[in-house]
Amino acid sequence: MATSLGANTYNRQHWEDADFPILCQTCLGANPYIRMTKEKYGKECKICIRPFTTFRWCPGTRMRFKKTEVCQTCSKMKNVCQTCLLDLEYGLPIQVRDTGLNVKDHVPKSDVNKEYYTQNMEREIGSSDGTGPVGLLGKVPSSSDMLLKLARTTPYYKRNRPHICSFWLKGECKRGEECPYRHEKPTDPDDPLADQNIKDRYYGINDPVADKLLKRASTMPRLDPPEDKTISTLFIGGLGDTVTDADLKNHFYQFGEIRTVQRHQCAFIQFATRQAAESAAEKSFNKLIINGRRLTVEWGRSQAARGKEAIKEGVSEMDTRLDPVPGLPGALPPPPALDEETPTNYFNLDPGTSPAILNIALPPPPGINPPPPGFGPPMFHHMGPMAPPPMGLRPPGHIHYPSQDPQRMGAHAGHGD
Repeated sequence: MATSLGANTYNRQHWEDADFPILCQTCLGANPYIRMTKEKYGKECKICIRPFTTFRWCPGTRMRFKKTEVCQTCSKMKNVCQTCLLDLEYGLPIQVRDTGLNVKDHVPKSDVNKEYYTQNMEREIGSSDGTGPVGLLGKVPSSSDMLLKLARTTPYYKRNRPHICSFWLKGECKRGEECPYRHEKPTDPDDPLADQNIKDRYYGINDPVADKLLKRASTMPRLDPPEDKTISTLFIGGLGDTVTDADLKNHFYQFGEIRTVQRHQCAFIQFATRQAAESAAEKSFNKLIINGRRLTVEWGRSQAARGKEAIKEGVSEMDTRLDPVPGLPGALPPPPALDEETPTNYFNLDPGTSPAILNIALPPPPGINPPPPGFGPPMFHHMGPMAPPPMGLRPPGHIHYPSQDPQRMGAHAGHGD
């Protein structure tokens, strides 16, 4: 095919001539028998403005034709697809990937500096195997948890749909179902996703798609380590019958030495160091799958926090809830108020006073909680200890147990020795 590059023949030895494009699975399509047209030096790269070999193809039925937009050198520098400019490993925009990896790759934008930088990258690509990323991206040691959570695991072929028919919007399309374009209502023009720039996406600035994904990442659940540095225990839930103690040890032993493993319906794994526990929590939260079961990973609680919560909820140290005793009040009543101006003398009473009047408990000393009703101190009479009144004469709310009856215990009322 004839090209129309005009007078742009400077430094032609660095023009690109490739046999196959660098594409992601989404842009390539689901059809394994795809047909492509190849045009040597058919277009200028939209980043480095150098002519390169372009490819054009249809990714599937009722899809629009797609073509390469940037050269392979620019694609390898950022490890992106030549068509959609999304990362080849995660399927995410460059801005999201660089944020997750803490990479700041400042590619020059002026023509002279861009040409010099591109030639140096080509030499680096030629010295390596030419398949992996180069530059700062090639020196990144590992991935990021945020990228693993946001990464697209399956192709998104909906992105290859045709554009919206402009004639249908005007009400003038006469093709009907044979129209290769979509007859749908377009998105709101004020929507930021409607304004996308290929250069901004490549340089990782002002990308509306990246901003949307970063906002989603900021609202995703995360597991923050507790402030108590003595906590080195992780709670593992959702075990079922298929996950054994050996499976848990085999997975968590890679993060550090395990001190104990307690297994009930759930599991508590205590590490020897806090650093090992933090590493295990960071690498296992929301992505721990053992024997086909997705497990829940949370931080354990300190002994002090569990003790306070157990007391608050009425739970003993053996994790068993204490049921209230039938007949006992839920809370102790406040002690009766005493009249400070007219104190009562409990011992200088008239000998002819009725015993029912003398059934009065001594006030407790300061600082001691009053006993519950029915468990007060013994009642004294000027003639000796008194027997408890009959059941019908007792005030309401008082509880009498047979073991508290002196007559049933074999005691005999009489004068003291």
